[in-house]
Amino acid sequence: MANVWLEFKASAGDADPQTRPVLVLGQIPHLHRVPWSELKGKLHPRVTEEAWQTALNSLSPNPTDSCPLYLNFATVAALPSRVSRHNSPSAAHFVSRLIRNCLPGGAHRCILMVCERSEVFASACAVSRAFPLFTRRSSASRRAEKKTVAVEFLLTGQNNGPLDTSTLKCLESASEGVRLAARIVDTPCNEMNTDHFIEEIKAVAKDLGIIPTIIRGEELKDKGFGGIYGVGKAAENPPALVIVSHTPAGATQTIAWVGKGIVYDTGGLSIKGKTTMPGMKRDCGGAAAVLGAFKAAVNQGFKDNLHALFCLAENSVGPKATRPDDIHLLYSGKTVEINNTDAEGRLVLADGVSYACKDLGADIILDMATLTGAQGIATGKYHAAVLTNSEEWEAACVKAGRKCGDLVHPLVYCPELHFNEFSSAVADMKNSVADRENAQSSCAGLFIASHIGFDWPGVWVHVDIASPVHAGERATGFGVALLLSLFGRASEDPLLNLVSPLGEDDVMDTPERDSKRRRLV
Repeated sequence: MANVWLEFKASAGDADPQTRPVLVLGQIPHLHRVPWSELKGKLHPRVTEEAWQTALNSLSPNPTDSCPLYLNFATVAALPSRVSRHNSPSAAHFVSRLIRNCLPGGAHRCILMVCERSEVFASACAVSRAFPLFTRRSSASRRAEKKTVAVEFLLTGQNNGPLDTSTLKCLESASEGVRLAARIVDTPCNEMNTDHFIEEIKAVAKDLGIIPTIIRGEELKDKGFGGIYGVGKAAENPPALVIVSHTPAGATQTIAWVGKGIVYDTGGLSIKGKTTMPGMKRDCGGAAAVLGAFKAAVNQGFKDNLHALFCLAENSVGPKATRPDDIHLLYSGKTVEINNTDAEGRLVLADGVSYACKDLGADIILDMATLTGAQGIATGKYHAAVLTNSEEWEAACVKAGRKCGDLVHPLVYCPELHFNEFSSAVADMKNSVADRENAQSSCAGLFIASHIGFDWPGVWVHVDIASPVHAGERATGFGVALLLSLFGRASEDPLLNLVSPLGEDDVMDTPERDSKRRRLV
């Protein structure tokens, strides 16, 4: 899959019908609505109209099903006909799964996606997840030939005309962002340490005409970033806070996306076991998602000030490693007693959100992280966990997840009951809870929020993606589509506006917030 190029097309065409194997994919009601004339160019003469109808009538998805139409050259696959209220109407997870299992082989293939217009964005991102970029298999280097997969859409229901050029460009940008994030997360630390990650950020910034700000190594310590510095100081490659900023003329608000970029997490001196440490290359998933989404958002015409902050460190073991009982002074000015060096993500993010608040003047701060193993227990493998000081934004995150396929579900937000878990006798707080059975994922997020203050009048959103950042042994690029959808109203792109859950005139729930902070994107 590493050498696959995805090519998004407006509608089903007749190009190379004889030589391009095809997978026709959709929900059964949608598949039945497609006239044979729309499919004939892809399937005939190998597949007749009678054979097509027979195949459709044989499908019985529970939750999915597939049927070969002609040897390995053509297959039809059915998505679930109905999904629950906590799933995406696009059935995005099943799209990725069916493509991996049912797409015919060959150098040049076609996926014919049959869906409604409202499901195009989620479907395109789901297709992208099925084609990871990273591999170090020796056989892959011997087969360097680029392969193409044409992704074409047949729309059903109202407004079922072909996709326009701007929509295809948006799908391409989103797809590139998803695959970029997944590639970074899949890459092991010997090839994706903090130096390498900074080069990835620089490459994106250069493409966008932006010069990044890099605060690194001892400079972090000198400037008061005790969280990032303390986590990463034992590693061979020094930690860093990297900021890339998009500041268009006419912007009315400032948004900051803060990504946890722990390129490898041994647990530090509170070291992980031999069964829990493998896979910790994925602990940079939040930062990877922020990078992929930032690139796509700016390319698609983001109208407000947008800052992407990358909190990069390797949580390593060595003579300079942070010890339990050490006390760090974070950028917020608060002191933290370390009682668990494996609770490091919240430390680097605390510095990131503090900088976004104090130095960037952000109105909306969203941090994204593979923060807690407990997230998978709280909301499962497919739904990220969201914690926020705004009821409106909590609902918006859930709606955005259903629209884009990156599903989320709320955590309990109740600092007055939970934050005392961090009580310390000698510092402002500890970094890990006293009772790990008391809303562990919520508490971890509250630690981050405490460094901008629970009475901060802006919007704070925390998204824990620890489980959905990967499916099996492969990264999913989770988070890119969510950010693009959630902030779609701040984009000039019509498709991102369509998948945004927020209306231009929506306001926050707290009356004392000034008009600038109240307006939703």
